[in-house]
Amino acid sequence: MSTVVASDLDRTLIYSAPALGLAMPDAEAPRLLCVETYEGKPLSYMTETAAGLLAELAGSTTFVPTTTRTREQYRRIHLPGPAPEFAICANGGQLLVHGEPDRDWQRTVAERLASHCAPLEEIRTHLVRTADPAWLLKERTAEDLFAYLVVERPLLPDTWVKDLAGWAGERGWTVSLQGRKIYAVPRPLTKSAAVAEVARRTGASVVLAAGDSLLDADLLLAADRGWRPGHGELADTGWHAPHVTALDERGVAAGEEITRAFLHAAAAPGDGRSPAPDGSGADGSAVDAAAAGG
Repeated sequence: MSTVVASDLDRTLIYSAPALGLAMPDAEAPRLLCVETYEGKPLSYMTETAAGLLAELAGSTTFVPTTTRTREQYRRIHLPGPAPEFAICANGGQLLVHGEPDRDWQRTVAERLASHCAPLEEIRTHLVRTADPAWLLKERTAEDLFAYLVVERPLLPDTWVKDLAGWAGERGWTVSLQGRKIYAVPRPLTKSAAVAEVARRTGASVVLAAGDSLLDADLLLAADRGWRPGHGELADTGWHAPHVTALDERGVAAGEEITRAFLHAAAAPGDGRSPAPDGSGADGSAVDAAAAGG
């Protein structure tokens, strides 16, 4: 049985030093493997145990890193195991095949966005015009596909994200607040659409997925089985679905548990969408409320 394993990266499989969540005594902390450097300094880590599990997983399934990062940001990461045949960047806007952008997928995405969404420049202009310099640190676009702001979260007005989500929703865009970043993303631009394309090309009969943020909700809902860590926007909003296991582990320990769960499920995938042991049933409606600041 062919299996695609699609996983978010940051705060799902890999962790920056502030996100490691090493709550145990120093003498009991796990050994860590650096998997990303930036400007000559270590940036992201996994436990050595998780690295070994991921290498085994990548050798037995179609493992697909699935990230909101741009291609440039993704290429800084060096995961253990064989180089992935497929990788998804820019929240589904870029499908890499053997490290190179797939031109057919780029055309498909461009057609969908042109048909269903207001143009990026309209959204970006509104973001910059309505943001307050008192709390705005940076404004950026990614791959000419979506926009995001980096903000001083404590100074961000309570209603600003909710108001933005209402305005953007009328134009075919969604809004997500993740830590210090506010993302404005075209509604058709999803990780799940790109993963479905990988599954089509590989003939996969099972899709496993993991993620921690609101932008991962569609990926988890579309998978046969999924996992989310005990931290992140999905955990903070209580988001759940029958086939998605909500882990108790937080930080880098959650990344290790996710890789272990992937490997176990890939070895014995069962009958697809069987409810996770702690699944209680949901339709994902919490995502829109949370993205709107509710």
